[in-house]
Amino acid sequence: MAIPTFVDQVTLHVYGGNGGHGCASVHREKFKPLGGPDGGNGGDGGSVILRVDHRLTTLVDYYRQAHRRATNGEPGRGNHANGARGEDVILAVPSGTVVTDADTNELIADMTSDGTEIVVAQGGRGGLGNAALASPARKAPGFALLGEPGETRTINLELKVVADIGLVGFPNAGKSSLIAAISRARPKIDDYPFTTLVPNLGVVVAGDFSFTVADVPGLIEGASEGRGLGFDFLRHIERCAAIVHVIDCATYEPGRDPLTDLEVIEAELKAHGGLEDRPRLVALNKIDIPDAREVAEMASGDLYDRGLHVFPISTRSGEGLRELIFAMAQLVKARRDSAPPPPPKRIVIRPKPVDVPAEFSVEREAELWRVRGEKPERWVQQTDFSNSEAVGYLADRLNRIGIEDRLLELGAQPGDGVAIGGANAVIFDFAPQVEIGAEILSRRGEDQRLIEERPAARRRREKDRAYHADEEISDVELGSEGDDA
Repeated sequence: MAIPTFVDQVTLHVYGGNGGHGCASVHREKFKPLGGPDGGNGGDGGSVILRVDHRLTTLVDYYRQAHRRATNGEPGRGNHANGARGEDVILAVPSGTVVTDADTNELIADMTSDGTEIVVAQGGRGGLGNAALASPARKAPGFALLGEPGETRTINLELKVVADIGLVGFPNAGKSSLIAAISRARPKIDDYPFTTLVPNLGVVVAGDFSFTVADVPGLIEGASEGRGLGFDFLRHIERCAAIVHVIDCATYEPGRDPLTDLEVIEAELKAHGGLEDRPRLVALNKIDIPDAREVAEMASGDLYDRGLHVFPISTRSGEGLRELIFAMAQLVKARRDSAPPPPPKRIVIRPKPVDVPAEFSVEREAELWRVRGEKPERWVQQTDFSNSEAVGYLADRLNRIGIEDRLLELGAQPGDGVAIGGANAVIFDFAPQVEIGAEILSRRGEDQRLIEERPAARRRREKDRAYHADEEISDVELGSEGDDA
């Protein structure tokens, strides 16, 4: 199967890299076998990023390779060695690419400026190692946090050519010939219908002013309902400042004349929608043919009466092209002058609020209590449930933001099922810790082997104990002699 050279719509599956797991490690060296936690953090996963490249004109690179995945972050290691970050995947797209979410059809970005970037699949954050989890209350964590999974999304990419002037008309009306005559573009030109299969784009210079012109291939009656090729390419003139009707005055097809052609194309533009406010120009083409010139002269009066600006032209001889070029330039300049100036670039620093309680919700669903929230769901993903200390650390985190209190307020009883998350939720048996003392909670997540006394301190303590024991024995002996006396 041959890959087409022009593709303006694709569905892309993107996967952010997973974050690397943190490391649970104990520092060891000679005469210091248990020197404390030294596990490093896992690296963040790479992200999938779209970037506008003005040199591209098609989305064909994603036609057959519709799955793009960033690399995972590396796990942390001992001796405080953090894992490497995963590499980002940067996908180049043409200017004018519209990005939408395939599941919700929500607009994500309209990318028109060269170099614009947007992250479409965020990499997961790396998990903390046990060295980073150490605190005065938890001096020796015997666990580390897992890396978070990367974001997975399905997006639609739709290319809408960024052009100032859009050319519309029946097949073989001379749109491609007009672009070739007024710019350096060299589209395929031939004498049969649907010669042009892709939109052509050319840069036109009028004095010291330049603008771009694009055409819509294969626009015929019924195009808005799927006939011909025009339905697939009408989107490429949605950004245009003005529309130019290119009308073939030399056609011998029955039922065709300039006024009828204009009405048919206008009906299709109206059915497509969104183009009613664009100013129109009419180019009556092929007046180098005597009969076509006569047709153009007869049609001009009626077109003027409709308030349209008419330009009889010949793409072969060049007659009338200069006037048409400067008329198009005037419309484009007026559109650009009326556009609001871009806002000045300012660096805005928005500090994150401090000590704001985490947002979460608790609802009763059948026989479960459902807890939803960005933080609780993320914490569950970071937890190694095969490690009891890690589970205890999770319980402390959830209790600290008030989930346990909220469950008790709503009437949750010990043993009730509590699900945290959505479809892939983790389910717990509710076991409130209200009656557990602070002393027990403070030891949760500690490895007692790592907080033993150092040998020198232990020797001093044993020596002091032996000295005090001798003093106690001497006192007892002296007391005994006094009693006998």
